[in-house]
Amino acid sequence: MGLLALALIGLAAWLIWTGRLQRMSAKDGMALGAALVGAVVAAKGKTLLGAPLLLGATWFFFARSWPRKAKARPGKPVPQAAAPQAVIEARKLLGVGPDADARAIRAAHRRLIASVHPDKGGTEALAAQINAARDLLIRETAPRD
Repeated sequence: MGLLALALIGLAAWLIWTGRLQRMSAKDGMALGAALVGAVVAAKGKTLLGAPLLLGATWFFFARSWPRKAKARPGKPVPQAAAPQAVIEARKLLGVGPDADARAIRAAHRRLIASVHPDKGGTEALAAQINAARDLLIRETAPRD
């Protein structure tokens, strides 16, 4: 069990070092913390206290990796339109007007992402927001059938 505790501590250090820990949700962090505590407690000889924490965290991560099946609804699929506020926020973020076409949206995205890309010292969260804004606006400008 001591080897398992060292492996989990090494995993946590690697997650912090590579920046992958920043992309974790609060639930992921709590599960990782529970796994670390469980491993340390089990390594100290309290297997009955540490094993449930380790098993619970393992179950949590495996359950998250299983693909979820969408519930099939009979009938015609309802097209999902973006909320007007989300479109307005996306336009503000990219700095494009309401009459911008897909080419203008892509150009604004390229200019903005070049300055805030994680490889250039920006954050991954902001780059993800900019990418999501581009995708939303391009979907909104696509011709409707």
